[in-house]
Amino acid sequence: MNKDVFALLLAASLVPAAAVAMDHSVMPHPAKVALAVGATLDGNGRIWLAKVENQQLWVSWSNDDGQRFSRPVAVALEPEDIGASAENRPKIAVAQDGTVLLSWSQSLPKRFTGNIRFARSIDGGRSFSVPITLNDDGRIGSHSFDSLAIDGAGRVAVVWLDGRDRDAAREKDAAFAGSSVYFAQSLDNGAHFSPNRKLTEHTCECCRTSLAWTAEGPIALWRNLYGTNTRDFALANLGTGKVRRATDDEWQIDACPHHGGGLAVDGHDALHLVWFTQGKTRQGLFYKRIAGGRESSPMALGDPAAQAGHATVAAAGSMVLITWREFDGRVYVARAMHSTDGGASWSAPLRLAESGGAADYPLPLTDGKQALVVWNSATEGVRILPLDVGNAK
Repeated sequence: MNKDVFALLLAASLVPAAAVAMDHSVMPHPAKVALAVGATLDGNGRIWLAKVENQQLWVSWSNDDGQRFSRPVAVALEPEDIGASAENRPKIAVAQDGTVLLSWSQSLPKRFTGNIRFARSIDGGRSFSVPITLNDDGRIGSHSFDSLAIDGAGRVAVVWLDGRDRDAAREKDAAFAGSSVYFAQSLDNGAHFSPNRKLTEHTCECCRTSLAWTAEGPIALWRNLYGTNTRDFALANLGTGKVRRATDDEWQIDACPHHGGGLAVDGHDALHLVWFTQGKTRQGLFYKRIAGGRESSPMALGDPAAQAGHATVAAAGSMVLITWREFDGRVYVARAMHSTDGGASWSAPLRLAESGGAADYPLPLTDGKQALVVWNSATEGVRILPLDVGNAK
C-alpha cells in the first residue's frame, strides 16, 4: 500500500486499544465468548489481529505496538459459527504486497462437523473477499484445526485435520484409526487454490496442526498415531509428502490429548518445535531445534506443577520466542522465554501477565527485531505485551 495513503487511513481510523469495540449493529446473534485470537506482524512491523465476536471474524491493526488499533472490519457479511477457543483459532498472515490472508474453522450444526474457510483482502484490510470453503469433498464431516503459512511472495498453504477417510471407511464397515491431514495451496496469494491433497492418514483427531514456510516449501507438524494409540509428533514437507517422526516420547493413550504442537522457521532455515507429552520417555512441555540434519536434545519448559502447556513458538532472523500458559492455583499466567542466537542459548522464563478469569493461550510474535506477546482474557481483553530482548542479532 502507498505510504501516503496508509498515513491518511491511519489518522482516520486509529482508536485507543481500550476503546476498540465491535459494531454490534450488524450482529443479530447473541454474544458468544470466543477468546482465541489470531495475530501476526507484517513487513512494516504492524500488528494485525483477527478476533471473533458474535459469530463474526473481525480484523484490525496497530502500528504503535498495540496501544491503539484501527476500527475492526468484518470479514464476512453473514455470521457463522467460528472456532475460536482452546486449540482452535483464526489464522492471519500478511504478504509482502500487503494482501491480508485469513483461514479459520467453521463449526456446522451437526456435532463434530465443520469446514475450513478462507478469505483475503487486497486493499489493506478495508474489505475482504467472500469467504470460500477449502475442503472440496462435499461431505458434512469433520474438517478442523487449520494452519496457514505463506512465503510472502504469493504462495499460500493451508493444512487441516480431515475426517473424510474415516467416514468413508465407516460407510464400508471398515476400521479406521484417527483422522487424516489434508491441504490446499495457492500460487496467487489466495485468488485460486489447488484441489485438496492428502498428506497422511491416522492422526490424532483434536490436536492442532502447525505450518511453517521453509526454503524447501511448507512444512507441517501434527500429532500422529504410531502403532496402537502411541501419539507422538510427525513432520512432512507438503511438496514431497515425505513423513518423518519428530518426537520419540512414546505417549500411549486411547484418547486425544487436545494438546497440539508449535512449529516455526528462523532466518537460517532452522526449525523450532514445541510440544507437550506424557510419554514413557519424557513428560511435560518441551522445545527442540532441527537444522542441517541435526537435532538438539529436548529442553523442558515451564513448571509441570503449574500445568504448563499449550506452547507456541515464533522465529525470525536469529530471534526465537516461545510462550505458554500456566495456572498457579490462583490465576492464569502468560510465560515467555527468548533466544537471540537461533536457540543456542535462552533467557530465563518471564512471568509476563496474569488473569483471574478465563484466558486464551498466549501468542508470540517476532520479526527478528522486536518480540511481542498477544494475550486475550475474558477480564482484561486483548493485551499486547512487549519483551525487552536487548540487541537482537
